Amino acid sequence: MSAMRTEASTGELVPIPDSPAKKADKSKAQPTMHVKIASPFKVYFDEAGYSISGVNETGPFDILPHHHNFMTLLTPGELTIRPVHGREQHIRISGGLMHVKADKVTVFLDI
Repeated sequence: MSAMRTEASTGELVPIPDSPAKKADKSKAQPTMHVKIASPFKVYFDEAGYSISGVNETGPFDILPHHHNFMTLLTPGELTIRPVHGREQHIRISGGLMHVKADKVTVFLDI
């Protein structure tokens, strides 16, 4: 049985049509986010990804799609990015600033 909703003008129950996205196999659809890692003179990564991991003063952490808004100073270490296309990437950093908002992760290095 399909989902139903109440029509506001008549109070009648009507079926909700399936969107093309709902018809796709949900088990294969994995949420993504846009990840950009850049310094003033170079862009290291600028693609869709499944996750990014880093380290701040309190320890290691992961950012996944739908993460709350977040900003942190990164400590020296390694960023690990799991891109949608290609292999996992590792970038050694000496520090930086990470900003997360609305499925967009921006990392500023060498600032």
